[in-house]
Amino acid sequence: MSQVYVFTQFGGPETENLIDRPVPQPGPGELAVEVRAAGVTPADWKTRSGRYGTDQPLPLPMGHELSGVITAIGADADGFAVGDEILGLAAPGHGAFAEHTIVLAVDAVAKPEEISFTDAATIPVTAAAAYDATHQVELEPGQTLLILGAGGGVGLMAAQIGRVHEFTVIGIASESKRAVVESAGATFIPAGGDVAARVRREAPAGVDLIVDLVGGDALHEVADLVTDPTRIISAADPATAIELGGAGLRRTPEAMAKITSVIEYGLVDPHVSALYALERAGEAIAAVENGHVTGKVVLQMLHTAAS
Repeated sequence: MSQVYVFTQFGGPETENLIDRPVPQPGPGELAVEVRAAGVTPADWKTRSGRYGTDQPLPLPMGHELSGVITAIGADADGFAVGDEILGLAAPGHGAFAEHTIVLAVDAVAKPEEISFTDAATIPVTAAAAYDATHQVELEPGQTLLILGAGGGVGLMAAQIGRVHEFTVIGIASESKRAVVESAGATFIPAGGDVAARVRREAPAGVDLIVDLVGGDALHEVADLVTDPTRIISAADPATAIELGGAGLRRTPEAMAKITSVIEYGLVDPHVSALYALERAGEAIAAVENGHVTGKVVLQMLHTAAS
């Protein structure tokens, strides 16, 4: 048997629970993985809340992004071998918050030795989203990137990618995240109040791209700063971005491998700020759900706590 963290009803966190299940076996195109670490993302609690629909069978395993070691390979899962270290997305219905899970071979890439299991677990969703957000609209060196919600995992990675590309990066976040936003290479602007005026003082001619990780009123407040509304990209609130003339974040299949290479060479850092054991998954999810986390929260599985 193997442990997995699930929720039993859509809604709040009170139905989350750690349960036992048989060790999952891979089908065609699938990899069985002993999970070493799993990244916690807003998508985890949003899935539980029913924001993405309520038609999935319950109990539903939680977690999307992970790193681990392949223990078995299904038919037609080419390019991998038992014992390979990988990072990837948990297959639908299997969950990343688990001792063992299933990953589709098409959703996995090899984990370089230079990247720890902990950092690798932040790549499939978070780092890949930052890569896509900063490449959906191509900027030139010296142009200005404004990140709304710069203190979280995606925002900090996007800021670092902007620094690598020599963009002028401005990051909006809460005051408590000033130091980490500045360490990522961004000019920090505190959220709240007349935030648009504070950004305007840093960028009198406006900004060339807004990457939004907050949405709603916060996005409305800064939307007029962009020189071209088609250059508003939102991972948090695509509907508002489209209303303003922009677009939702478009995910690409190649982003995971590309950002893995960038991290491998030490050009950017996933900024893991908190580690939890699988038994404390509920605390980890709550930390992300309350919105006060700086950087990334990761679950480490006990059988690999020393790795």
